[in-house]
Amino acid sequence: MSVTRHHAEWLSLVEVSGPFLSMPVLLEVFPEGLDQAEDASDRRERLHTAFEEWLDDQGGARPDPAIHQAWVRFVLREVLDLDETLIATGQALPANLAVAMPEHGEVLRPAAAVLEPEGRPIAGKARLLLDILPREQGIERALEQKPWKASPATRMMTLLHGTGVRLGLVTNGEQWMLVHAKPGETTSNVSFYSNLFFEEPLTLRAFMSLCGAHRLFGVPDPETLEALFDRSSEAQQELTDQLGYQVRRAVEVLVQSIDRIDRDRQRELLRQVDEKQLYEAACTVMMRLVFLLAAEERKLLLLGDPMYDQHYAVSTLRDALQEAADKHGKEVLRHRYDAFARLLSTFRAVHAGVRHDRMRLPAYGGSLFDPDRYPFLEGRAPGTMWREAAASPLPIDNLTVLDLLTAIQVLEVHVAGRPAEARRLSFRALDVEQIGHVYEGLLDHTAKRAHTPVVSLAGAKNVEPEVSLDELESARKKGQDAVVELLRDLTKRSPSAIERALGYEVKDDAARRLLIACDNARPLYERVKPWAGLVRKDAHEQPVVYSKGAVYVTEGLERRATGTHYTPPSLTEPIVRHALEPLVYEGPAEGREREQWKLRPARELLALRVCDPAMGSGAFLVQACRYLAARLVEAWEQAERDAGGRLVITPEGELSQGRASERPMPRDPEERLAIARRVVADRCLFGVDKNPMATEMGKLSLWLVTLQKDRPFTFVDHALRSGDSLWDSPDFLDTFVTQRSR
Repeated sequence: MSVTRHHAEWLSLVEVSGPFLSMPVLLEVFPEGLDQAEDASDRRERLHTAFEEWLDDQGGARPDPAIHQAWVRFVLREVLDLDETLIATGQALPANLAVAMPEHGEVLRPAAAVLEPEGRPIAGKARLLLDILPREQGIERALEQKPWKASPATRMMTLLHGTGVRLGLVTNGEQWMLVHAKPGETTSNVSFYSNLFFEEPLTLRAFMSLCGAHRLFGVPDPETLEALFDRSSEAQQELTDQLGYQVRRAVEVLVQSIDRIDRDRQRELLRQVDEKQLYEAACTVMMRLVFLLAAEERKLLLLGDPMYDQHYAVSTLRDALQEAADKHGKEVLRHRYDAFARLLSTFRAVHAGVRHDRMRLPAYGGSLFDPDRYPFLEGRAPGTMWREAAASPLPIDNLTVLDLLTAIQVLEVHVAGRPAEARRLSFRALDVEQIGHVYEGLLDHTAKRAHTPVVSLAGAKNVEPEVSLDELESARKKGQDAVVELLRDLTKRSPSAIERALGYEVKDDAARRLLIACDNARPLYERVKPWAGLVRKDAHEQPVVYSKGAVYVTEGLERRATGTHYTPPSLTEPIVRHALEPLVYEGPAEGREREQWKLRPARELLALRVCDPAMGSGAFLVQACRYLAARLVEAWEQAERDAGGRLVITPEGELSQGRASERPMPRDPEERLAIARRVVADRCLFGVDKNPMATEMGKLSLWLVTLQKDRPFTFVDHALRSGDSLWDSPDFLDTFVTQRSR
């Protein structure tokens, strides 16, 4: 197994949320693979014995807290080599490891801390904070017994930010979550599981290699875990860009496939569909797939149901197609067309619902999945209704569908000096805001029809310009220098590289492929042949040539015109918090100290109106939803405390009177938070964007963040709209918010 594949394998076995260590950094720091202890076999055997003893005790009627603590200490000592001289607890904890939360009436402290050993320049400084929970307490579930109901993971992030320590480890004995929190950056949570230490030993090696004493104290500063996160952060944008690039390339593949079908039908299919609509339809298909993958992996749809998995799930389709390709060859997939029809069925099922004895799915509605939005995708004429007109799904072959799914499920990781490696992408680990980045890249481009033959050139990284043969031939008439100058401007390649490409000789299989790309038209082939060394190849090594009349994807000005840009949580969180604090608390506006702030009652919180007049894919609204919902839950709890423990029965904070007709709020903090997010999204949030695709993503982003499994996508249709909030009319927003408030 190659080292790259070794790292890709263990990365696929751990649960990651937020940015993590990049492949280039892992290959540089672990060139031979993860660290391996000399007594690895004996150590794993001792660990397994201790784990079984702990598991037996915890599964009993009266679990012993002492055995639970002993198990955690055993892992710290035997796996991470953190002996007791490095770990401070109780009174030995440095005083600066406490963070006051006066607005919640709490002071956060770690259960323990790993300190720099004596003899080092910063001896006694905390490097890793520890929090030890009972086994039954989920690390990402709210703490019911605390005034601040945040999950242990969120509390650790807050503690790290407040103390300046960057690393934390939270465990309930089964799950071990490494938290990396650097101010101004997105927090990373990486979970390892005790049972997997034995089923998948690579996860044990990863846990030891990243969290062990050696990585903290036994390596040069540039190789500590904090430094690895810093170096990976610099490379993270490249991976994000790679995902955006792959999705854009998939849109191009789909546009080309539909255009070929249109050509085969004598241009009747798209007679009433312009290039912009075709591009938007292809983008919509990709965004449907991205959204469905995110929803399925978050258990918001029916993934796991045998009927759904076999006939509807997007998450399982790629593996089925890849298995068929591996077994029978990819060429077989070129002659099968059932996969696209299955996708269309899934889109219809999500939009209209399924009511069957063997499967039930609510109707989510919404324009993103509306079959009548782009009827030509189903082979129907414009203006027809999907419930009335028969569909004749486009003959998009299974290989094309495999390409589409691979583009969004498998990330091609490029490392200098090594072949690209494929890494499976987890949509569960992607933040809602990160999903918006996929959408952002699509706005950079549009579709055009070639009025003369066009070729796509292979330029510098992710530079793939389209240029007409007429323009290339015109430059050639002016001499070689003019050709090189034009190509340098277009491709961003060096003159020497361009000269070599121009000298490329086409023969044998390359000539056959080029002729096929030219639709077997010999005159076009002869025109493209001099430029063959510069022409880009697609995923199947076919030269990318567009005949006259073909539709192709190219850079456009749409994104600049609409002003839509991706905004990461590391930016939205502090902006939203500082903007809303003076509105949700009494005290900040009056200049009082934080200890004197008082949370406003639920009714006043729900009277707030938050509007983003250029919302893009809803990043700020998502963050506002999270923030306001958390405060709303706190307001409910405060009302209950003030009333001597009576339950809240309405979102406005009305208290139970003991009547049989009442439906009190659930006690479970997670259920309460889900309800709070739904209420906030329903009542408090508004958004406007000039681009209709942005509006759709904003709606679906809120649906994801509110976990609206039983609510249609249209539940925020009245709050998020398309329009130009600056120019449509001077009172556009006032009218919008007033109408919504009523």
